[in-house]
Amino acid sequence: MKHLGRGAAELLAIAEDLRHHDIELELLTGPLQGVYDPSGHGAALLAFFAGMAESEREYIREKSLEGQASARERGRHGGRPKVVDDDMAAYARSLRAGGVPVPQIAQKLVITSGKNKGEHPSVATVYRILAEEADNTE
Repeated sequence: MKHLGRGAAELLAIAEDLRHHDIELELLTGPLQGVYDPSGHGAALLAFFAGMAESEREYIREKSLEGQASARERGRHGGRPKVVDDDMAAYARSLRAGGVPVPQIAQKLVITSGKNKGEHPSVATVYRILAEEADNTE
């Protein structure tokens, strides 16, 4: 039943659709095995499952938020590590201010850490660095 709906609203909408089309719900396995009419005892069963689905969804959400908060406290932040540090960004900005084209700036910069260590950042990355600077000055 976990895969029937992700939340109470979705599960109740499915129940209403079953009821509208006179379709019975049949559970093939488990302790509630049998055929349920969505307008009779099946309605109570689906309402119960809707409540359980909503409860489980909220529990998962709370645990995810707790995990993220715990990681933040330990200094860990999600997402991909930054390729460009502050010094590299400042150097890129100074080169651009001197009139150097962006593709040449990308060739002058070298990534200092991570799996791409020793490689040059992409031209798109350099444009992003320069755009961030423009956004910060406005």
